[in-house]
Amino acid sequence: MRSSKLTLLQIGAHQVDQVFGQLGGDLLFGSVGEMEPDMILEHFSHKAVDAAQSWKDRTNTDTLRSENRVIQMKKWMGFSGMAVTCAVILLFFFNSAANAQLANRGANFKDIAAPAEGESSEAAVTNSSPCAASSSAIGAEPCAEKNSPKASPSEEQGKAQSQTWNWHVQSTITGDGYPSFSAKYTGSNSLPKAAQARETVSLDFFGGRRLWRGAEFHVDLLTWQGFGLHDTLGIENFPDGEAYKAGTRAPHSAIARFFIRQTVGFGGEKEAVPSDQVTLAGDQPVTRLTFTVGRYSVKDIFDSNAYANDPRTQFMSWSLVANAIWDYPADALGYTTGVSAEFQRPKWAFRYGFFQLPSQRNGFTAESLYLTWPGEDSAGDGRFFHNWGMVAEGERRYSIGGHPGVVRPLAFVNQGEFGSYKAALSVPGANISQTAANRHTYGFGLNAEQEITKNIGVFSRAGWNDGHNEAWLYTDINHSGSLGVSVKGDAWRRSGDTAGVAGVMSGISEVNQRYLKAGGTGILDGDGNLSYGREFAMETYYDHVFPHQIHVTMDYQYVANPSFNRDRGPVSVFGTRIHWEF
Repeated sequence: MRSSKLTLLQIGAHQVDQVFGQLGGDLLFGSVGEMEPDMILEHFSHKAVDAAQSWKDRTNTDTLRSENRVIQMKKWMGFSGMAVTCAVILLFFFNSAANAQLANRGANFKDIAAPAEGESSEAAVTNSSPCAASSSAIGAEPCAEKNSPKASPSEEQGKAQSQTWNWHVQSTITGDGYPSFSAKYTGSNSLPKAAQARETVSLDFFGGRRLWRGAEFHVDLLTWQGFGLHDTLGIENFPDGEAYKAGTRAPHSAIARFFIRQTVGFGGEKEAVPSDQVTLAGDQPVTRLTFTVGRYSVKDIFDSNAYANDPRTQFMSWSLVANAIWDYPADALGYTTGVSAEFQRPKWAFRYGFFQLPSQRNGFTAESLYLTWPGEDSAGDGRFFHNWGMVAEGERRYSIGGHPGVVRPLAFVNQGEFGSYKAALSVPGANISQTAANRHTYGFGLNAEQEITKNIGVFSRAGWNDGHNEAWLYTDINHSGSLGVSVKGDAWRRSGDTAGVAGVMSGISEVNQRYLKAGGTGILDGDGNLSYGREFAMETYYDHVFPHQIHVTMDYQYVANPSFNRDRGPVSVFGTRIHWEF
């Protein structure tokens, strides 16, 4: 601040010198001496006004330059801080991995060099497990000796290979397009009736590290680029789960996940937990309590389904990878900050979560100011105990004829500064943002999956929400139901391939219908008018696995009454997807 004041003083002194210099020069060397006195005063006044205006313009320019320098400095500081954080995390992982490798090598050498009493050295070498020799491998899965009889649950305790750390990388490229279709009219959020095609790209680096007994730390560095069809607007059962609402032409990056998981066991029987992108492999008590705190996707914990859950390898439609009526807490990328608790028993489980909501509809949460690059200047949260989302979910596991099944009932409630559909009908242009007040939205859902044979499974989701207030995070749907089937490729000797087909029927409340007919807009819908009809979407896909874990998917989706409007559509969406991971 002191340097800014000095700069302004220097500029002012310079301008005074310049004014008097010009006046003196005119008096001594100019034609002022030949002027009348009133003309001389007018001449001097014009000179003074011009000089003062010049000084004002220069001051404003320098002030803007200073502000721009501060903004740029903040952005570079945020980027540098994120880069340093990532570098420290990577060094932490690799240093820990090196130490683990040295420890394992020492342990293996000791086992070979010092056979048990009464055992020959040859026997000691023969009995050393290849699983133990490879225990430091990146992302190593639990394994067992070939041709060995299957152990009982009690014998299995402690036999799963426990990971100290792991890391995974994935990348997914999607492409979607549709031919032209008929429409009586088009609004601001309508899918254009002319043919269109779009693409998205995502790249994730996942890292996990065991901290202390029962604790894991996980981080996910995400880079994304691309847009959904019409900037992810115009279809409620949107056809691409990788099409973020925050589309971008140039690649952007963010720390999508950054959390700690603490597991508390209650003794008794244990089960092997396999390694994945956000889990370290190891034995866990079957009866356990798990806490997760930090930034992650709510879908990491809730509303999972074995056959329809991951848009990178399974169905792509939004309504098939999550319950469409659940306005689940998330920013425009699908992540938020919160805490959750899970209690697991052999045949059932219960989960609860409390999460932050962004201060703007479909916006970014406050951490995106620092964990996203370039930073999101509009990011922000509401007050912690004022804008929030809560969810509770039960899980019941069972078996029919030796084929497992799961049922998961879910209930949620969100609180925030939401607009009211009914109140918006009294506002010019049905501008719902002018009706924002502290309100609640609640709903219920059901998620089920059932194995029919070893390679065939069916699944379903159904749900309802109150439909009085504007949707804030996911879709505008108020009631929905889906049913689908997934088939593994063993029947045609392609065990790694998967084929699936599913249908979704979705609708909205009566007051939401009147709001859209009056010209209102939602997260995904808003045609300027409405001839209401339930939106029906059907999806079928085939995922083929090539060597090196490369998946190539062909996808087709049919959408009738897009955004609940019988005056538009139907639309046929053709999609492709390439996914690889290691």
